[in-house]
Amino acid sequence: MKFEIVFGDITKIGTEAVVNAANNQLKQGAGVCGAIFKAVGAIDLQNECNRIGYCKTGEAVLTSGYALCKYVIHTVGSIWKDGSDSEKALLKNCYTNSLLLAKQYNVKSIAFPLISAGIYGFPENEAEAVAVEAINEFQTGNRDSDMTVYLVKFNEANLLFPKMQTMPLKKRSLPLLSLMLGKSLKNK
Repeated sequence: MKFEIVFGDITKIGTEAVVNAANNQLKQGAGVCGAIFKAVGAIDLQNECNRIGYCKTGEAVLTSGYALCKYVIHTVGSIWKDGSDSEKALLKNCYTNSLLLAKQYNVKSIAFPLISAGIYGFPENEAEAVAVEAINEFQTGNRDSDMTVYLVKFNEANLLFPKMQTMPLKKRSLPLLSLMLGKSLKNK
């Protein structure tokens, strides 16, 4: 199993499955959820989500990916309170349950957003640490898997260097991007 952290637009990564940071009612939202719905085809995806109806926090459900990919896996992240209300455990379950669902459907490549780090208020560094821990633990137990997992971070680099989003992942230079991003932000 391969795991990479990349910067980009999750709707342009080109994986077999994309994970949606969903709400419990599986309704189209803003942020990464809105971008995925738009890329997939909002009406069809919403109709399928309406048939499913509900997803508990930390769990995951699967729909078709329509025009975007083979599957969209919807998972509901935890809302940050103060870090002492099982937020991290629920967030970790999002990644684990999504990966288990991907494994069940023989997904070869999957892209995750940084779940709960947007409107749900999870501190980005803590959300990333939980994601990395969950993915690495899954990787340890599934060494024979040929699944490739991407944690896709969207940040100002996506706006400064939009062509990076459409480049094949193997051709991207993340150290160069970080260097360019750091330099560009300082020159603002």
